[in-house]
Amino acid sequence: MKETLIIAGFGGQGVLSMGKILAYSGVMQDYEVTWMPSYGPEMRGGTANVTVILSDKRISSPIAHEFDTAIVLNQQSMDKFESMVRPGGTLIYDTNGITRHPSRTDINIYTIDATAESARLGQAKLFNTMILGGYLKVCPVVKLENVMIGLKKSLPERAWKMLPENEKAINHGAEIIRKVR
Repeated sequence: MKETLIIAGFGGQGVLSMGKILAYSGVMQDYEVTWMPSYGPEMRGGTANVTVILSDKRISSPIAHEFDTAIVLNQQSMDKFESMVRPGGTLIYDTNGITRHPSRTDINIYTIDATAESARLGQAKLFNTMILGGYLKVCPVVKLENVMIGLKKSLPERAWKMLPENEKAINHGAEIIRKVR
């Protein structure tokens, strides 16, 4: 098993946190893991992406030029990373702010309206765990119990009270993701 994933969007959307949760989850599942963030000098509003590789064998390099899955949260990331999903791979995107939808026919494409749904629920901070839940429905590379351990390890202790809401958001994300093709 090997999953090479890129998560890309704006700073402040929880891109790096999502990658960290997956990385911790992989460690809890005894996988080899790499987590390689990349972001601009701006904290919020700048571009951010993270490459995560989960594997049951040694990982030779944390650098990837092709991805099994791309999670795209803004148009700039769609423009940059759509072409880097390997044929037969998966592209998941939040429709908010996307003006040019993916055009490839050789990949699996899913949408998840996590921005609108988290706003509707009054839980904007749970946007990224909702996206994570959608991803795990499509690509169940780690078990939910390991995701919850990874989530707890990645959150500061003061935020642990939000763990039940995060678990609900993960489950809700799995319910609202939709296959386009």
